[in-house]
Amino acid sequence: MRIRSVLIVLLCSLVVNAARGDALQRSLAVIDPLALREIDRAGSTGFGLGRMLDPARSTSLNNAELFALPAIAPVRQVFEAEFERYVSRHKMLLPRETIGVGPPHDFQLFEQGLLWSGDTRFVLVGIVNRMDRAYVAPETCGEIRLIYRLTRIGEDAARPRLPMTLNLVLRAKEPSDSTITCAELARRWLAASDLPQTGAELTERLLASDGAFSSIKPDNIDRIETNLQIAHAPKSATRDFRTDYLQKVFRYDAASKTFIEAPMENQIDRDRLLADAGLARDFKSWLLDPAHLGEFDRGTILIPEKFLATSSVAATPAGFERSVLQPEYGLMQSDHAGGKAVFTDGDVVSALKAAMANGVVLQNVRTPAGFARRLNDITCGGCHQVRGIGGFHFPGVDWIAEKPSNTTTVPASPHFVGDQPRRRAIVAAMRDAVAADYSRGFSDRPQMRGSAALAGTGYLDGWGATCYRTPAKMADRSFASWNCAEGLSCQPVDADKASRIGMCFVK
Repeated sequence: MRIRSVLIVLLCSLVVNAARGDALQRSLAVIDPLALREIDRAGSTGFGLGRMLDPARSTSLNNAELFALPAIAPVRQVFEAEFERYVSRHKMLLPRETIGVGPPHDFQLFEQGLLWSGDTRFVLVGIVNRMDRAYVAPETCGEIRLIYRLTRIGEDAARPRLPMTLNLVLRAKEPSDSTITCAELARRWLAASDLPQTGAELTERLLASDGAFSSIKPDNIDRIETNLQIAHAPKSATRDFRTDYLQKVFRYDAASKTFIEAPMENQIDRDRLLADAGLARDFKSWLLDPAHLGEFDRGTILIPEKFLATSSVAATPAGFERSVLQPEYGLMQSDHAGGKAVFTDGDVVSALKAAMANGVVLQNVRTPAGFARRLNDITCGGCHQVRGIGGFHFPGVDWIAEKPSNTTTVPASPHFVGDQPRRRAIVAAMRDAVAADYSRGFSDRPQMRGSAALAGTGYLDGWGATCYRTPAKMADRSFASWNCAEGLSCQPVDADKASRIGMCFVK
């Protein structure tokens, strides 16, 4: 099946699972378009991006005004440099293909002038609870994320939504704030998922002094994360279509009161590791240490910044077997492949044995193939190549539409929805003041602890779900549980019929 057909299948699967997914999303995310419109436009009490970044303002800012703010000015400089870097790299790697804004170029660049134009602004399209990330900094109770979509403004904007999201990441609460506990904050968020109101009524309830949003303040801002469709290539006689997404992180620096380009969490810097043998040895030794390998397996690892990159370009679609950190990427290869690599199959097998001998219980990574998939899975770029909607995991709702209550925009990807039961279980544990299990499965496949809520859907084992095609011999233990519901079988989805990763379809 061609890659385009696979994407059609994924979109169909989103529609089939829409009702179940809507309930799962609302459990720890605000996706009501009327409420988001109210919150975006609420001035001094709302969460418009301009107000959050410059609390003295009470009105929305267009992007020309936004990027004129001293705090954001460095972000523009970084993006301008990234565009130049992307074009130069493209011309070096693909000299026969033209690159520029719009047709007739082979690779069509995003028009970067739209980023800082007076005719665009970032619109609030979702609010997401990420208290499941409290393992990073327990004293902050995790994170709350305000998701904004780049949007054309004005009456003549026929297709207003543009392919970029900006994620304003806030500490769920300040460590010094003694007015609320993590348990109480978790209780408020879980209670909010059952609120029947919509629009202004829901907004009033959420923003109340005892509401879920009571701790959301500009002072809580930790960083900005961006995801931009920097270029796309229409299908041609020599290749299928392709879209590249540039991802960046900018951490707020209190001393300079500006957002500074920062290393991306777990985005391994492949180029530096392959160019610096000493750095590669250090990374290999650090990651294969039994304690770190256990965190790697559970998905809670935090790789030191000296091994990380400050940007990622993720290609979509990536295919089910192609991975930015597998053999063609250069960090992981079989013992017989030859060439430069940081890890070999033998390294992984020995490390897994050593970890188990030290009492580490492995949940996901049990083989070299599982290690390679997790190596990709923990990175920003690798995660966005898996079960996303064209490179995004939260495109958000479209309340700019004439009738936002009837919008057909799918707010979140299968990866996002499939992870909601795990996130809810963690927040419930925080509410009840019991130990939380922060582990997570692969991005392809939710953990079994959410199987009751997801059973029979494309998020787990239903039509369109990711699955493992068991070979005649023993199945790979990292993926042996990736099965299909009754009546479905795991079938190949790309040109490589030998691929072990497939999708669940009717037999």
